[in-house]
Amino acid sequence: MNPEDFPTPEADVDSVSPDALKDRIDAGEDVTLLDTRMQSDYEEWHIDDDNVTSINLPYFHFLEDDIDDDVLEQVPDDRELTVLCAKGGASEFVAGALKARGYDVNHLENGMNGWAEIYERVEVTNYDGSGTLYQYQRPSSGCLGYLLVDGGDAAIVDPLRAFTDRYLDDAAELDAELTYALDTHIHADHISGVRDLDADGVEGVIPAAAVDRGVTYADELTTAEDGDTFQVGEATVETVYTPGHTTGMTSYLLDESLLATGDGLFIESVARPDLEEGDEGAPDAARMLYESLQERVLPLPDETLVGGAHFSDAAEPAEDGTYTAPIGDLKERMDALSMDEDDFVEVILADMPPRPANYEQIIATNLGQNAVDDEEAFTLELGPNNCAASQESLAGD
Repeated sequence: MNPEDFPTPEADVDSVSPDALKDRIDAGEDVTLLDTRMQSDYEEWHIDDDNVTSINLPYFHFLEDDIDDDVLEQVPDDRELTVLCAKGGASEFVAGALKARGYDVNHLENGMNGWAEIYERVEVTNYDGSGTLYQYQRPSSGCLGYLLVDGGDAAIVDPLRAFTDRYLDDAAELDAELTYALDTHIHADHISGVRDLDADGVEGVIPAAAVDRGVTYADELTTAEDGDTFQVGEATVETVYTPGHTTGMTSYLLDESLLATGDGLFIESVARPDLEEGDEGAPDAARMLYESLQERVLPLPDETLVGGAHFSDAAEPAEDGTYTAPIGDLKERMDALSMDEDDFVEVILADMPPRPANYEQIIATNLGQNAVDDEEAFTLELGPNNCAASQESLAGD
């Protein structure tokens, strides 16, 4: 049902903004959520944390005037509840029904769509290259991006289409002009913002190695070959070809301090190798990934930071709140990085999560073969990223 299709709530209820809810969760408050989406949507993705109690009761249980006692018994009456749904209509109705029955309740403004609009910029304080580096974090999907600012110039790595205006505004706020927008690869979990930023006067950059996948707009952008460099003020961004997750997967070394690894290496896992050629091509892609890690990534100085394009629930942030870690630290904690090739391939193929929702449509869109408007693009990428090889962390304590 659409939000406007729900009856008028039985009682007026307050709404809580997604940012305010996240602030409470981040502060360690105990939060109880009543998620009224269908079970399949809930199981695909929902808000979760150590201090979050999440209950799934679909909205249709609350449509009758006399709500079943069995349903109400599942709703705690000894604490504040935040009701949520996909867009905010069902949750407001359900919250009103519960408030009329004496519950302490509010509802999440704009539902999970509003949650997906949270996008935070956090400074990477351990970055010691020229300029200042920020990490963008999208908690709903685990997407990460990197904004490097130096000398009045700025570059964004792995921008999202949904936030293209945000990058331009943030650069201006930091007294810089956004000069480059760089993609590490053809993403399978979100719609890239490189082309939109290029249309706004930013130089869009995609890996040259990704063009053969069927990119339709390569002639309109800059293509980065292995070893190419881009200047951002006094900082140098170096292209490092690291295939494995995809044949075009490319990392960017930001002034010899942080390697933006895209989906090649995360702080809790390594890339899944099956999104380009499927299960049949996954073993060969896993071997390609092994070579990239051993020959291109791990030989970098141990103090070089790794910053992936995603994080999962299994990832633990650094002290500065960013999902970054020194290569030397990952070598110590992630056994997969010290395995021989055969063992590495076996481990990587053993526990891959479900493929990202709508990934085939998203890939086609990012190749330029499928055109979608902003609303459809936003809807396509809702949900978890699932780009890591394992559902659990491969990095030990």
